[in-house]
Amino acid sequence: MKKIIVLGVIALISVGLYSFNSIDSQGEGEKYPTLQIGSEAPLQSYFMNTSSGDSYSLNTLAKSNGLLLVFSCNTCPFVVAWEDRYPELAKLTEQSEVGFALINSNEAKRDGEDSMSEMVKHAKEKGYANILYLVDKDSQLANAMGAKTTPHVFLFNNNMELVYEGAIDDNHKDAKKVKEAYLNDAIANLVNGQEINPNKTKAIGCSIKRVKQ
Repeated sequence: MKKIIVLGVIALISVGLYSFNSIDSQGEGEKYPTLQIGSEAPLQSYFMNTSSGDSYSLNTLAKSNGLLLVFSCNTCPFVVAWEDRYPELAKLTEQSEVGFALINSNEAKRDGEDSMSEMVKHAKEKGYANILYLVDKDSQLANAMGAKTTPHVFLFNNNMELVYEGAIDDNHKDAKKVKEAYLNDAIANLVNGQEINPNKTKAIGCSIKRVKQ
């Protein structure tokens, strides 16, 4: 009997961890379906404020070869593990003539750890000097794109069509142990006019904290 109880507790813990780490296809996933490869970016004229005091839309962010958006935040453990690669992405996108911005859509935490003041603080602490960090008011862009996690990557070509969606790479814990640099490869292939394969991977992270309606 004790063995059955212990196994049950382990199962519940496993389910809880899975719920924290990723979003399944039910509930929120159905309410906000993720943008499909080849689809045009929504809300291209929607302006968002940055942690540095400016404002941008997708149209003004995009460069000659396209646009990279990474849905991010201040405290998610997956973001904390992955964000040391953000400066590298900033350099790569600049060299590749691809626009780049981080999007904070955690509207339900806007009065707390994902407030603008906390974003400003986080950007300074993490060296976002050359990285735009924008507030997505009421999670409008996240809802329109069906962004699920922090981080969640969306790469668009120069026609603002989605060409890659998902994870940054295959190892958030250790950049030195990455075997598949999905996003870097996708950017290189985009610029060189080559096929992006895979063009879709599983986005893993904390759920975007939307205001429940």
